[in-house]
Amino acid sequence: MLQRQLAETEPAGFTIDSRAAKPGELFVAIPGERVDGHQFVREVFEKGACAALVVHPRLPFADDLGDYADKLLFVENTLCAFQQLAARVIARWHRPVVGVTASAGKTTIKDLTAHCLSAAGNVLKSPGNLNTGYGLPLTVARMISGGARPGDFDFAVLEMGMSSFGEIARLADIAPPMVGVVGNVGAAHLEFFGSPQRIARAKAEMVDGIKPGGTAVLNADDPLVIGMRERRSDLAVVSFGVASPADVTASEISSADDLSGARFGLKTPDGDAEVKLPLIGRYNVYNALAAAAVAHVFGLSAGQIANRLATAAPSPMRGELIRFANGVTVIDDSYNSNPPALVQSVRAMLDAKGFKRRIVVAGEMLELGAPGAELHRQCGREIAALGIEVVIGVRGLASELVAGALEIVGSSAKLTSFCETPEQAAELLVAGAAPGDLVLVKGSRGVRMEKVIGKLKDAFPFDESPE
Repeated sequence: MLQRQLAETEPAGFTIDSRAAKPGELFVAIPGERVDGHQFVREVFEKGACAALVVHPRLPFADDLGDYADKLLFVENTLCAFQQLAARVIARWHRPVVGVTASAGKTTIKDLTAHCLSAAGNVLKSPGNLNTGYGLPLTVARMISGGARPGDFDFAVLEMGMSSFGEIARLADIAPPMVGVVGNVGAAHLEFFGSPQRIARAKAEMVDGIKPGGTAVLNADDPLVIGMRERRSDLAVVSFGVASPADVTASEISSADDLSGARFGLKTPDGDAEVKLPLIGRYNVYNALAAAAVAHVFGLSAGQIANRLATAAPSPMRGELIRFANGVTVIDDSYNSNPPALVQSVRAMLDAKGFKRRIVVAGEMLELGAPGAELHRQCGREIAALGIEVVIGVRGLASELVAGALEIVGSSAKLTSFCETPEQAAELLVAGAAPGDLVLVKGSRGVRMEKVIGKLKDAFPFDESPE
């Protein structure tokens, strides 16, 4: 009887994080490199979990579970079982999956794509950057929990990330895309792959995983990406770009002086439209073009695409603009970083007018491997050469970034600083920020540069005046 009741129970949600577990959720106990989720099974039951997916030999890690024995679901491998669950949901759904990958900007591409497609139906999208072997199943599981049904959704836009060969292939196997997007190939994950060409090989698993007869959406301005069109003859290809001939293009790109966004002329095979994009930086024009290309594949007109892009918003910690009452303006791009993305974000600062000083607070960029020190130093040189008045490096190899800036501007403590922690950088900013400052905060996820943003928000009141 108890097992039947459990079988008929609909989870309020699925979770792999015991700290965030909520009543009614199903807990998937994942054995990690440092901690094993089985250690926290009793804890999640005490928080009201409806069931837990577990491996029997690992239960000795848990405290006594006698009171909850009827809520344990035994499998041979919890991650594989969770992935199989997601694969079955997708297989029975029979509606389009859009897979998105890129070395930089994939979360923004995913969010813009979902925003555009919402004009044509209900969209399931990866929340945040849930793009891993457990993140993707967590996204798909939202179709069958909390009262949702697969039929509630017309599209799924799923981010697919990787740090080794085979990861994107596995994700595409779980949720085979009808449309696969490869935004760019950059220096991210050089530590694991060694060269951009090897990164491109791993990203090309997206193209390999597209359903026969589907569509690859490829960046025409990135030779390593557009070259992927040769991998398969059974796919349609829709290209996007600015500098190279492409199916979906942008022209007459201009940036607003007040950092409110960019304007450009959108050209698609079906027509043209003027776009007012409320996201800063030329790199976001590329992200918008990728989303526009997907929307075109699903039949949206250029005008419909432009209307959707006009109401987009920055993804959290990815170019969010914060205006403080003391006249300091901050670009919160703290979620992640790599060398090309950092320089692109700095260039976006230069388009803004009316600021007295530009400050770059750059955290260490991780997973760059052996070239990491020189890549940081080169970024420092480029940032200083662009005329940035103040450069603050945070943690580890960011000291090389500061050193590179000093090569250009000369030894000046006023222009450059190195801080061991985000908290130290925040103290420096709070003490030295002045009206008219424009501050960019950027850094790899592991450096926790959002702490700088948090300290600034604690120290400075927001500007409440109307736009």
